[in-house]
Amino acid sequence: MVIFSKQEIEVLIVGAGPSGIAVSACLNRFGIKNVVLEKEDCCAYLWKKKTYDRLHLHLAKGFCSLPFMSYTTSTPKYLSKNEFIQYLDKYVEHFDVKPKFHTCVEWAYFNNEEGKWNVKSRDLSSGDMKVYDCDFLILATGENSEGYIPKVVGMENFEGEIIHSSDYKFGKKYEGKNILVVGSGNSGMEIAFDLSNYGCHASIVVRSPIHILTREMVYTAMLMLKYLPVSWVDAVIAKYAKFKFGNLAKLGISQPEEGPFSVKMSKGRSPVIDVGAIDKIKHGQIKVLPGISEIKEQTVVFENGDKHQFDAIVFATGYKNVATKLLKDYSSIFLEDGTLKNWKGENGLYAAGFSKRGIAGISMDAIAIADSIKSVRGDKI
Repeated sequence: MVIFSKQEIEVLIVGAGPSGIAVSACLNRFGIKNVVLEKEDCCAYLWKKKTYDRLHLHLAKGFCSLPFMSYTTSTPKYLSKNEFIQYLDKYVEHFDVKPKFHTCVEWAYFNNEEGKWNVKSRDLSSGDMKVYDCDFLILATGENSEGYIPKVVGMENFEGEIIHSSDYKFGKKYEGKNILVVGSGNSGMEIAFDLSNYGCHASIVVRSPIHILTREMVYTAMLMLKYLPVSWVDAVIAKYAKFKFGNLAKLGISQPEEGPFSVKMSKGRSPVIDVGAIDKIKHGQIKVLPGISEIKEQTVVFENGDKHQFDAIVFATGYKNVATKLLKDYSSIFLEDGTLKNWKGENGLYAAGFSKRGIAGISMDAIAIADSIKSVRGDKI
């Protein structure tokens, strides 16, 4: 028997990833009661269960902490996935964040008559339904909530395996096979590198111009950006990268006309951090291919007319925003394509973790949202 209930609360947070727990922690510090709903069975589900094993944070720890809890001096400069997960678990415990797991939000709208948000949720274990009436609604489902695989002509006929990068763990199962990685961002490049390390015949599709840097280049740039204009930093780092990697266009990897950090600021696209893939490309261990025009039963046809046979295709083609599916009207906070419009919408609606500024952006969002809610409430802490 399904039970229907209703509950009035002040603040409701949707999502218990880094964004959701950071906002909850900031509110808890102000003594503002909040409820965090998470459809999965743990905090930071994507980090714990939907990332590949060799993943590390690409930025130094000084740029990757959540509000009010720095890393210890013994923490490595660049954290592994497991080290970051341990940090998140300690953060949740320290700030007494207590999400309601296995709880899926089905819809939300602002009730003008009540002057509150009505949010319908479902307990995935029992099937029970609950409607929350809240003054403030915070969407913290994040930018990486649902994997995106573009439609490619003929892909339904492919006889091999097709997966999204979020389902890739490590390359052992593909040893000796021909694997195509579609997407040349950080995940794509690192997965191609991992596949090659496991003895796979890896290829990667590079369609768009990208900047390739090392993580130390990025660290240097982050320090420089505190004191110098972005155009100067771009110029220095671009020369540094050309000296390090040479002419990447000869490898089939073109670069944008804008500098790496100008691109990040204007388009939200991060430079690709090389973990060893470029050296493997130079030595022919990873093959660079152009865009796909068609997929057949066992082969892939590329835009230059070449055909290659593959056993599996890994789509490292990013994610899509699912938060827009929850709201009946998201026009005050998101654009039609799901891109963030404002972190602060109308009627107490907020978005955390959609700014394309990484963990540092999440921290800024969380602090700003908590401060805004405190101000609206008129609290004097």
